[in-house]
Amino acid sequence: MLIRLLRTFAAPYRAQLAGVVVLQLVAVIAMLYLPTLNADIIDNGVTKGDIGYIWRTGLWMLLISGVQILASATSVYLGAQAAMGAGRDIRAALLHRVGTFSAREVGMFGAPSLITRNTNDVQQVQLLVVMSVTILVMAPIMCVGGIVMALRQAFGLSWILLVAVPVLALTMAVIISRMVPGFRAVQSRIDGVNRVLREQITGIRVVRAFVRERHETARFELANTDLTKASLYVGRLSALMFPAVMLISNVTTVAVLWFGGHAIDNGTMQVGSLTAMLAYIMQILMAVMMASFLAMMAPRAAVSAERISTVLETESSVVPPLQPQPFTRDPGSVEFAAAAFTFPGAEKPVVRDVRFRVDPGQTLAIVGSTGAGKTTLVNLVPRLIDVTGGEVLVGGVDVRQLDLEILRAQIGLVPQKAYLFTGTIADNLRYGNPEATEEELWHALRIAQAEDFVRVMPEGLQTPMAQGGTTVSGGQRQRLAIARALVRKPRIYLFDDCFSALDVATDARVREALRPEIADAAVITVAQRISTVREADRIIVLEDGAVVGQGTHDELLRDCGEYREIVESQYSPEEAAR
Repeated sequence: MLIRLLRTFAAPYRAQLAGVVVLQLVAVIAMLYLPTLNADIIDNGVTKGDIGYIWRTGLWMLLISGVQILASATSVYLGAQAAMGAGRDIRAALLHRVGTFSAREVGMFGAPSLITRNTNDVQQVQLLVVMSVTILVMAPIMCVGGIVMALRQAFGLSWILLVAVPVLALTMAVIISRMVPGFRAVQSRIDGVNRVLREQITGIRVVRAFVRERHETARFELANTDLTKASLYVGRLSALMFPAVMLISNVTTVAVLWFGGHAIDNGTMQVGSLTAMLAYIMQILMAVMMASFLAMMAPRAAVSAERISTVLETESSVVPPLQPQPFTRDPGSVEFAAAAFTFPGAEKPVVRDVRFRVDPGQTLAIVGSTGAGKTTLVNLVPRLIDVTGGEVLVGGVDVRQLDLEILRAQIGLVPQKAYLFTGTIADNLRYGNPEATEEELWHALRIAQAEDFVRVMPEGLQTPMAQGGTTVSGGQRQRLAIARALVRKPRIYLFDDCFSALDVATDARVREALRPEIADAAVITVAQRISTVREADRIIVLEDGAVVGQGTHDELLRDCGEYREIVESQYSPEEAAR
């Protein structure tokens, strides 16, 4: 997964990566050449007292060091460019993919996990790329080159390398093999901490209202402890790696000094060669140590890449048509033809065999008990989810055969839970129509009964909104959401129980003002209040996902027991009969 992901997103940065390889090669060659020059200074300059040779070789070493520094710095710069660009592209691809998901896929992953995958997981992959372009190229060249140069200086001590390098590689392999499942557990625990923390922050008012602070603290402590244990397990393995490398390095150095000293005493090796041999040993072991550091990061990045790829490879259940069809009649008409929807793995459908039609200028209301499938029914129209049986037609065409943008451009949706974005009130209203004028914004606010409270705000339409619209009350937020839909001027309005946050008087004023504004559009209203739906042209009663009654208020009051129960729960018999 990791290699495939990097191959895909690093491809646009081939030029930078090629530059990194070339520059790292130059830097490593320079680094490998320096110990040989140092040995020459000792053997041919210091030992013989040739000051001129020392100066000439020293200046040559200084020049090579300058080349090494310049090549290393430039390679790091190009590598960072490639890594940051790849990280940016991965995040953009994730966001685009999640944007195509239906509610079904979003629910399958969960918001906390999707956030973690687009932040922490991408960061792990990005960090691996940064380290790879600086270490992955340098380490093998330095290791192989160091071995070759060391053998040139003291071939008789080559057996030390033949023992040290395999032992070091085997030690690293054992430790890393145990780290992979550990990192997978860490990323999973991060998801858990994010989920609990997000729930607690979002539901802080409920937590306090029910005096559940201790319970929530215990929940977070449990999730945090799980993450701590997983992190400690991986941390202990990581901590074991460096002492193991250093132990082998030091034992190797002692062996070189011991046997090299005897070789010098026997006259088979010069002091400069031993010094160079030690330098090359250090370079070889440093290369292995750098590789071990990279190898330590690779398992976690591999797990993160797997999680990222899972999102990128998940296809939305809402698939755009290959050959979109045009509307065959007014796009303001909606028809459900034996429509049904079942969640994957569910024993029974959420809605089943729903049949109705709404034409422009008509209002259809949907009522029913909690969990009857009202919101699911509404979500089928803009293809937030797709039917698993039957059809939903807009403008005479199955919505699955319509271009998604064209379909959704005809729809103004006001969800049950109004959501406003960070920005100004004007920014939020123009979410429905970016080209809307201020006059059109004020007109929409007036219809939604929101003009009064926006007028008294110090900055009016330019008043900043916090994330989620938490700077205004629930009722104000709902009216702004209604105004946002009005600004769009769609052919179909979907009001998903959006009047429930309004008091009865405001609800009545909003509906009265809306009537002429949406007279030419098809309107589908989901509501709990009978006062909101009783004047609709037709009312549908849902029970356990099935239509159990359909007609006007008076007809349903007479013929539908379920509707009569809902009415009697809100009105006295005398009021219901009026």
